[in-house]
Amino acid sequence: MTDILFYHLERRPLEAVLPALLEKSLERGWRCVVECGSAERRDALDTHLWTYSEASFLPHGTDAQPQPERQPVLIATSQANPNGATVRFLVDGVALPDPGPYERLVYLFDGRDDEQVAAARERWKEAKALGAALTYWQQDENGRWVRKA
Repeated sequence: MTDILFYHLERRPLEAVLPALLEKSLERGWRCVVECGSAERRDALDTHLWTYSEASFLPHGTDAQPQPERQPVLIATSQANPNGATVRFLVDGVALPDPGPYERLVYLFDGRDDEQVAAARERWKEAKALGAALTYWQQDENGRWVRKA
């Protein structure tokens, strides 16, 4: 069964949280896809992942580049899974995909954006209706993740 994790971002933006989650996923041997709501967001995340830290390297590519199947982390704008990812990160309020091919779906949303909060509530209801194993994580005042559900 696919685990579906909801990350409620309040203290740190997506750009600060996503690299660490991707690094942990790669350390576990998982291939990842990050689904974005637009090509502009995809391209911005692509640029950010190349420059977010001088101390580490996060191998990745986008679905607009050649050979997406070779990327351990793929940033995409569709629900396709050309790199055979087992973990899918969902941002920008995108719809939940069929959970079947994934070990984990990770839904990240900005708690300061009313539209993203409303979309996350809808995605939670959809995931619950699937009978999936759900967890909800929220940042505490120090920016650490606390499991709330």
